[in-house]
Amino acid sequence: MTIRKITKETGEAAILGGAVLGGGGGGSMEKGRMNVLGALEAGEVTLVDIGDVSPDTVLVTGSAVGAPAAKEAWVEPRDYVRVVEILMENGCPKPGGFIPNECGGSSITNGWVPAALMGIPVVDALCNGRAHPTGVMGSMGLHRDPSYVSRQAAAGGSRDKGMYLEIHAAGRLESASSLVRSAAEKSGGLVAVARNPVTADFAKKNGACGALQQAIDLGMNMKQSMGGGGSAVLEAVLGFLGGEHIVTGRVSAREIVTRGGFDSGRIAVGDFETTFWNEYMTLEKVGKRIATFPDLIMTLDAGTGIPVTTAEVSEGQEVILFVVPSECLILGEGMRCMELLETVEPVVGKKIVEYLRKEGTCSCP
Repeated sequence: MTIRKITKETGEAAILGGAVLGGGGGGSMEKGRMNVLGALEAGEVTLVDIGDVSPDTVLVTGSAVGAPAAKEAWVEPRDYVRVVEILMENGCPKPGGFIPNECGGSSITNGWVPAALMGIPVVDALCNGRAHPTGVMGSMGLHRDPSYVSRQAAAGGSRDKGMYLEIHAAGRLESASSLVRSAAEKSGGLVAVARNPVTADFAKKNGACGALQQAIDLGMNMKQSMGGGGSAVLEAVLGFLGGEHIVTGRVSAREIVTRGGFDSGRIAVGDFETTFWNEYMTLEKVGKRIATFPDLIMTLDAGTGIPVTTAEVSEGQEVILFVVPSECLILGEGMRCMELLETVEPVVGKKIVEYLRKEGTCSCP
């Protein structure tokens, strides 16, 4: 078995690469650093490949659900432990590994804290190799199995402000996910989540295997380029992932609404306009579609090259806007379920599925 111990250096690389692969969502790098620090203080974080895990090993998904821009959003590292305890208190077996739900500045570290405390590995079989807005999108196609009972535990909110909340939900995946989303809203905007125990064999067939290591490698490349500013970081990202630089310019408009535990809105840079639902969903130039989720649409700060999420972008900020085609990403089964991608359309007011059915090109290196 190949075991890789996560260090402060590789943890920071995972956060940096994960933030890019978040595609505008996936949480902040600040929260990711809190998780890494909490995990390394708690013990060792070991990363193993899915091929090194017994096929019948039970894996639990670590996640965070909510609207990152919500003013009272608050999750602590101990909340990621509590949700695992809640699952076990409600009859779930002790997991043999944790899998993060997606890439993102903080999402990629989900599951690391309980893994360190419980002496259990993080398995490189993420539910998705980019970030996505809904929990069902990160459930590796489980919603298509009518017999599967989704078990989800959530905890979060400021204890000092009396907003802390924890729940356990069991039932159809969509229903359980909806209850978790409601808990996020009522606790201030964000909750830690442990959910959907599956076997390693299932994750191997339906997950985004290797996406965590990809994020670490991408982050390492970015770190080596940081001294050169935004243009150097962009070159490192596109050289690693493929993709295309769209524009460098100032944000001329930013509209955001936080509702139902989600952030949604639009961001404009020059002649280019993006819509987002936590993550960037569409990119257009004067009404002509350029990229569509799950393509990776992402922004960097033009000066520093630091990834900037939709919750962090500010009007007047100079950013680099770029796109990586979905064919260049490591994606989980949820990104191939058109019925899930249809749910994006009423939120952002744009067509999604009809663009995904058209043939595209890939500039993967």
